[in-house]
Amino acid sequence: MNQLVGNGVKQPMNIRRVVPNIKAHQYDESRTFYTDFLGLDLAMDLGWIMTFVNPDNPSSQISVLTADPSGFHPHVSVEVTDIDVVYAKAVAAGLDIVYPMTDEPWGVRRFFVADPNGLIINIVSHQAAHE
Repeated sequence: MNQLVGNGVKQPMNIRRVVPNIKAHQYDESRTFYTDFLGLDLAMDLGWIMTFVNPDNPSSQISVLTADPSGFHPHVSVEVTDIDVVYAKAVAAGLDIVYPMTDEPWGVRRFFVADPNGLIINIVSHQAAHE
């Protein structure tokens, strides 16, 4: 996501990380695959989503989920520093927001937007109390 600044130059939004979200049919086997085979560390396991992190490059991550509480399967998560600005931009652009801005009990604020291909993009920011 870019913002136009002086002279039509695009300035990138402050994106902290982009994480693919793989739909799991074999949750426990996925844990073994990503930790033992790929050597990633299990950074989070909420019972329905696991996030694996490269120990040498913590911004390189993969999440595996069985079912998101929203009822949607977000294909990609994009963590931003100022979610309210990104949400306002999505609304102003008339984008298809398929899951409204929500403060989740596990410490994130997020909304889902459909990309032009129909993929669900989870735009997320960690709440300050949980960082």
